Amino acid sequence: MTPTHEVVNQPQPLAGYNLFDGNRGLRDALKFNAPALDVAELSSLGATLGSAQMQTHARLANVHTPQLHTHDRFGRRVDEVEFHPSYHVLMRAAVEAGLHGTPWAREGEKSPHPSPPPEGEGANAHVLRAAGFMLFTELEPSILCPISMTYAVTPALRGNAAIYNDWGPRLTSRAYDPQLKHWRDKAGVTMGMGMTEKQGGSDVRANTTVAVPDGEDAWGKRYRITGHKWFFSAPMCDAFLVLAQAPAGLTCFFLPRVLEDGSLNAIHIQRLKDKLGNKANASSEVEFHSAQAWLVGDEGRGVPQILEMGTMTRLDCALGTSGLMRQALSIALNHCSQRLAFGKRLIEQPLMRNVLADLALESEAATALSIRLARAFDRSSDEHERVMARVLTPISKFWICKRGSHFAQEAMECLGGNGYVEEGGEGIMARIYREMPLNSIWEGAGNIMSLDLMRALRKADVAAALAAELAPAKGAHAALDRMIASLPMRVEEMASEMHARRLAQDVALAVQAALLFQSAPAPLFAAFCDSRIAGNWGHAFGTLGAATDFDTIIERAMP
Repeated sequence: MTPTHEVVNQPQPLAGYNLFDGNRGLRDALKFNAPALDVAELSSLGATLGSAQMQTHARLANVHTPQLHTHDRFGRRVDEVEFHPSYHVLMRAAVEAGLHGTPWAREGEKSPHPSPPPEGEGANAHVLRAAGFMLFTELEPSILCPISMTYAVTPALRGNAAIYNDWGPRLTSRAYDPQLKHWRDKAGVTMGMGMTEKQGGSDVRANTTVAVPDGEDAWGKRYRITGHKWFFSAPMCDAFLVLAQAPAGLTCFFLPRVLEDGSLNAIHIQRLKDKLGNKANASSEVEFHSAQAWLVGDEGRGVPQILEMGTMTRLDCALGTSGLMRQALSIALNHCSQRLAFGKRLIEQPLMRNVLADLALESEAATALSIRLARAFDRSSDEHERVMARVLTPISKFWICKRGSHFAQEAMECLGGNGYVEEGGEGIMARIYREMPLNSIWEGAGNIMSLDLMRALRKADVAAALAAELAPAKGAHAALDRMIASLPMRVEEMASEMHARRLAQDVALAVQAALLFQSAPAPLFAAFCDSRIAGNWGHAFGTLGAATDFDTIIERAMP
């Protein structure tokens, strides 16, 4: 008789493994999109991020959430956010891995219209960074908010050459310094963004924050900014790009935390947001009380600049969700390969095999599309790649992020009650589930992405670009051929917003299928097309057709 206190049939947590080496879908996506890429750095990063020690830091950073201190004990404003030491361990690891501004440090990237470097690692800097970002998301996504924003705003600073010359080398440095002090005293810095306001949200043209000219200095035109921001994430960054209404209209400004004389800029943190997930990241509401800021770009050109930065953060939303999918799938596979039920391991039960294979299809398709989008960033001098970047950004952000929450719920169900609890290795699943909706909402929700796709359709020869992108897969699957044939007319005739979401979905599915045809085993491609495109699929995961090669798909997905 087994003593009641003896624990049996509880799977060992997934720890002490290499996130990169075990991810065949990611490795093949990199081989397809950047065949010359040296992946040794990614393998090393994957081993670090899969360690039990780093998993502990991720847990602690979420359990011990940021604390706001508006004043010191003498009543002076300090506006500081205190983080658990594990937060800084994670931030240092992300910066040292080059997941922030390092792609912009490439030779020739300081010119306003840089040309890509020769083929090799330099030519694939955004793909390399994208793969690392995905791997880090598997460990802990919420600390990546300031990392992502630093990546997005660094090239925008070229709109003010003096600031870029001073801050650029520190923004691309792999040194992490969490201290709030003057930028000259730091080897590395991070940046954030302040765009949305309580009355406008995504409608930034409704912003009421005002910028008043205040002379000139070595950084150019200086302003005084008064107003607020409703979502101001990572308020301990060293500086921010913010939107405010200048005399000529909505304009972009550089706003540092510490001024030249060492005093704090007038950024008053009102409170930290109590969010569903994203717990390790400090999201705040702030007020500007005649804060000093400097013009970046031209007055009245704030919206186009924000859209450029949004393109990069939207890439990170797709990458982040893809990484979370992969981690949720890995945990589910790990659990099901050990847990016994009804005389068999769960992974041997037919219905569970269907669920796991279906999740594996979704995960690899998301990875393939995300890495393909990153490749377009590395080939910005190529006209086809420019068009594809403009189109794939909104559809990737829309479709991959929309699938995330449903995916996480199904993966959690594979663990049963163990997936719903917070503690232990499998407690990561609850954190993933809470995190999933964020990437769909942040940087433009589904409707905003669909409208952005419509704008792209009006400005570029999208039909021809899509035809070229999908051509390699023509003839590979009858249902995919029918979808490919229908897209040019649908793209050219897109006039009603009512159908924008459906078009975004179908373009995403077609591109995912074409990518899987070129980078994944034939059984995986066939199962994806049969289910997602031919319709041999239900309304929930685990409804793949009986002819699916479950063995090949599940074996490929094992971590």
